[in-house]
Amino acid sequence: MAFPYQYNFNYYSGDLYQLVLYPKDDDGNQYDLSDKGSLFTVSTERGNPEATVFSASPQISASPARLLCTILPTQGSLLTGASYVYDIEIRDDSEEVVTFLQGTITTQQNVLDD
Repeated sequence: MAFPYQYNFNYYSGDLYQLVLYPKDDDGNQYDLSDKGSLFTVSTERGNPEATVFSASPQISASPARLLCTILPTQGSLLTGASYVYDIEIRDDSEEVVTFLQGTITTQQNVLDD
């Protein structure tokens, strides 16, 4: 499989943000998400677990295959820098991990702090 795919996005600090993914394999078929878990991790740098800002478990639907990754305002308020990296992993009980999506998050701060 040609994972991980890359998607970079902009985020307005402190807002609710939802990223909906419909994973497919290299042949364009729905990725089998039955009996799978997922992890969405945001960090200041790759390869350093201590640089993790937050991790969240996306909501999973098996049919159709869908991941809903959410940045809640409380998590988003932790993103006070200009840029972050993230990845989204799909996991199963046998500890198989597939990093499905990765990229950068460019943040913009609110005009006024709430």
